[in-house]
Amino acid sequence: MHPEALVRDHTIYACVMGSRAFGLATEGSDTDRRGVFLAPAPLYWRFEKPPTHVEGPLEEQFSWELERFCELALKNNPNILECLHSPLVERITGTGEELLALRPAFLSARAHITFARYAAGQRAKLEADVRNHGAPRWKHAMHLLRLLLSCRDLLRTGRLDIDAGPYRDRLLAVKRGELTWAEVESWMNRLTAEAESAAAGTPLPPEPDRAAVEDFLVRTRRASV
Repeated sequence: MHPEALVRDHTIYACVMGSRAFGLATEGSDTDRRGVFLAPAPLYWRFEKPPTHVEGPLEEQFSWELERFCELALKNNPNILECLHSPLVERITGTGEELLALRPAFLSARAHITFARYAAGQRAKLEADVRNHGAPRWKHAMHLLRLLLSCRDLLRTGRLDIDAGPYRDRLLAVKRGELTWAEVESWMNRLTAEAESAAAGTPLPPEPDRAAVEDFLVRTRRASV
């Protein structure tokens, strides 16, 4: 089966991500689409297995096969968790509804490590830009701050809310380069420290509910024969 046919015919959940989902869209913002497809079980009986992910067929579209998506979500991958919590759902099936119902099962205190590791990598790139070019890529700086805000609030409340609306004006000011790099660094440092403090008393469980997710995956595989 062609990869694009898997996306076209077997998508169980599709949403819009990026600035539009975060409440930070401007007139020129792209429409980033993400999705999850369920490859029919008989495709796994062959030597050549279905792909774990597919790019396209639309521009800025990327989809994961359900098992790979669940694996990454159990690891509290930031991009995957945020995909699960997008307010802009474009397509969903009954199986997709079950997947969304499992959102609490994926969340765990591991999020602090995965979000912090991802943030550190992005910050290193920004710092390299400052050293080499005198300024960071301000759009990337905005999105890193948004990620740090989500991480802090997730650790504080146990719930992931990707809407950056309350911080929209200041974040867009960062994107326009209206804050100095020193001011942006200070904000990043403060959010990182607040996340570390929140992690010590987070209501999130130590580990995700792997058994619940695996039960869902096995049932959906059986139903796709």
